Amino acid sequence: MTRVEQLVASEAASGQSENRRSRFRTDMRVALGRLRLANPVMPASGCFGFGREYGKLYDLHQLGAVVVKATTLEARRGNRGTRIAETRAGMLNAIGLQNPGVDRVIFSELPWLRQFRTPIIVNVAGSTPDEYVAVAAQLSESGLADALEINVSCPNVSHGGMAFGTSPVELGQLVRRVRSKASIPIFVKLSPNVTNIVEIALSAQEAGADGLTLINTLVGMQIDTKTQRPVLGNITGGLSGPAIKPVALRMVYEVSQAVDIPVIGVGGISTGLDAAEFLLAGASAVQVGTANFTDPYACPRIIAELDQYCQGVRVKTVSELQGRAWREDGWEAV
Repeated sequence: MTRVEQLVASEAASGQSENRRSRFRTDMRVALGRLRLANPVMPASGCFGFGREYGKLYDLHQLGAVVVKATTLEARRGNRGTRIAETRAGMLNAIGLQNPGVDRVIFSELPWLRQFRTPIIVNVAGSTPDEYVAVAAQLSESGLADALEINVSCPNVSHGGMAFGTSPVELGQLVRRVRSKASIPIFVKLSPNVTNIVEIALSAQEAGADGLTLINTLVGMQIDTKTQRPVLGNITGGLSGPAIKPVALRMVYEVSQAVDIPVIGVGGISTGLDAAEFLLAGASAVQVGTANFTDPYACPRIIAELDQYCQGVRVKTVSELQGRAWREDGWEAV
């Protein structure tokens, strides 16, 4: 048990937690450039649908933002065969960007989400640069999205996706084109399946990205020893969950020191302390993915746990945590 966990546990046992909360209230608001969030926690794209199912369980106003499924120009049915497989420390998915297409998203999904005060971030995907640009332009012009997340890192499709996110030159060209057509902030979701993540991140920043999301899933696979065949119909898929957290944390730590734009950390976050680690590594906000499948209340729970952590270490604003793991003006542990 860490020193902070011991502090929180001892306060709860002695009945002092409520008094400390009243004395050390934390401002959970964060800014991602022009985007203002009530707190730094949001679901990751592809793990929350368009919010309707989760909206039946809890008030989506509680979230810092809602990140919806990847949206493409035309509707996609996704990959055939088995598309999800559980692993010992997470899961593999090969959904293949199944979605109803941008017209349907604008017509029926985003208007429903607009009833909440929560900012809407739409994940954008495509097979060609022209498709990315067309989707981004339509979403920007609709007035229904607050920001775009450009998905150049999906490992589960045969065209587009990760291909744009592994080349600094191609990524820069794509981001510049999208930037020229989008009047709202754009975040670029980076792939961990690269040699130099910092080089890729700097390319996105130089091309006009307002922020970065990292990381997307790692490429992996699973074999059924009974059939002696790959479990996933796509053969390989994206590995997510607790298994990738150390990789994601390391990349956030490296990239956040190299860029001047906000970083959203994602990868294996399932507790408030996980979220705190990403903020300490340099992230301005976090996304919760696989944990939503094992606990549909994961996001509001993580928000509460992060708030409790902040009170335990006596920070007035959650943004004070950002980059503490590497900033020279570090703090004295309680």
